[in-house]
Amino acid sequence: MIYVFDAYGTLFDVDGAARQAAETDAALKDIWAALSADWRRKQLEYSWLRAITGDHADFWQVTSEALDWAAERHGATADQAARLLELYRELPAYPEVPEVLDRLRAKGARTAIFSNGSPQMLADAAQSAGIGDRLDALLSVETVGRFKPAEESYRIVTDHFDCAPEQINFVSSNGWDIYGATRFGFVTNWVNRSRLPTDRLPQRPVRILADLKGLQ
Repeated sequence: MIYVFDAYGTLFDVDGAARQAAETDAALKDIWAALSADWRRKQLEYSWLRAITGDHADFWQVTSEALDWAAERHGATADQAARLLELYRELPAYPEVPEVLDRLRAKGARTAIFSNGSPQMLADAAQSAGIGDRLDALLSVETVGRFKPAEESYRIVTDHFDCAPEQINFVSSNGWDIYGATRFGFVTNWVNRSRLPTDRLPQRPVRILADLKGLQ
């Protein structure tokens, strides 16, 4: 069995950087949640636009540029933005992540991350969260230079594990990612933490989970 996880929003809490910054910066107390939401939205929008146009930049640059936009919108200072970006290197994992990875590996499964994140971003996040030794691989779209949900990005996974798409159990909290992965042929598990409606797209998730603890 092979379980492959998206990183941001699936294993790592993308609101963690802004939440942590607000704990020590009173000026961020009232704006951190909205700023974080806009930061994430722009990060995804920029990745999709770059994938469509072929104007690729690595995910760290995309993340930084998205933060610039969100900081300006919400009135965050340059120093606050620099602090937020630094904290993004060390996003916390969701509480159930170590236990779930341990359980899957105890069953003999192989586990990996496949993400838009750059190799260094993924290495930093896995180390900070203390889950690096629970993963067989950290796979990044930088191998092909095109963000998910482009089809060639998902092929990185099957090439790495030398397997057919249907042998991959793919786990993501992002509906657009689930769409792309299902279309490619992965067995998809949508982690719907926010209890959102299923996206109205041609491909639907194979399984819908409230959190990672429901992963079998």
